[in-house]
Amino acid sequence: LKAMPRRVLMVGGGYIGMEFAGIFHGLGAEVDVAYRQPLPLRGFDGELRQALADAVTEQGMRLHPTQTVHKVEAAGGARRVTLTNGHVVETDLVFFAVGRTPKTAGLGLERAGVALDGKGAVAVDAGNATSQRHIFAIGDVSNKLNLTPVAIAEGHNLADRLFGPSRPRTWAMDPVATAVFSAPPLATVGLTEEEAVARGPMDIYTAHFRPMRHVMSGRAGKTFMKMVVEQSTQRVLGVHMIGDDVPEMMQGIGVALVAGATKQDFDRTIGIHPTSAEELVTMRTVTRVAGVAQAAE
Repeated sequence: LKAMPRRVLMVGGGYIGMEFAGIFHGLGAEVDVAYRQPLPLRGFDGELRQALADAVTEQGMRLHPTQTVHKVEAAGGARRVTLTNGHVVETDLVFFAVGRTPKTAGLGLERAGVALDGKGAVAVDAGNATSQRHIFAIGDVSNKLNLTPVAIAEGHNLADRLFGPSRPRTWAMDPVATAVFSAPPLATVGLTEEEAVARGPMDIYTAHFRPMRHVMSGRAGKTFMKMVVEQSTQRVLGVHMIGDDVPEMMQGIGVALVAGATKQDFDRTIGIHPTSAEELVTMRTVTRVAGVAQAAE
């Protein structure tokens, strides 16, 4: 952009849309965000999505759930945007972040006999081999987990298998920890509550608090943490957090979940005080039990 826009309409509530909404808002722009779902970040844990919506609204962003753009008109040097419900937003920049598709057109894959799925992604097996067994595809083009570290890991593994030692390096692709660098940031690993309850009863642990530094400084800022625990095994299936520094915390939690940690493993770990991360090892009381009805059926 040649100049900083004073007003921005972000169309799309995925992680790219919410990250750029936070960037523009942090630089001083008035930000509206329109998205088709009831809450931003489709596919993430429901409580985490609600916590982000509440946080950015408190900061002054204007959210327009279940909406997308119906019409964009020039209004001098600005834009007059009509949403699908008829609401009009006057803005200086309309920023579309409504998803991506693999850029496979024009590569000649059809002539090479490489199969694509219905969205144009290269179809691959667990070893990243395509329908032509001597041709491989790694990274976002296969549209599995569109994350930079995943693409790097797939590349390392493939290089080892083709040219390296007899025991190639491997990575755990389930679960994969990830973060959204929104404002505030959030981080997640494993199953959401909505996904987990399909397996049976789950113990849900949650914590809402203001970090000590915000209590002392008087600044706004809250943290929410959530742990999804399988009742029958006490294995931790998912951890979801929003607040300051949670992406940094989540890397270690990712190791724990890959290793199969149970709630008791967290409980017997001594916390680091005073930190926000210690909440993860001091949550003792079940907030609620989820998935009981599904299990009974």
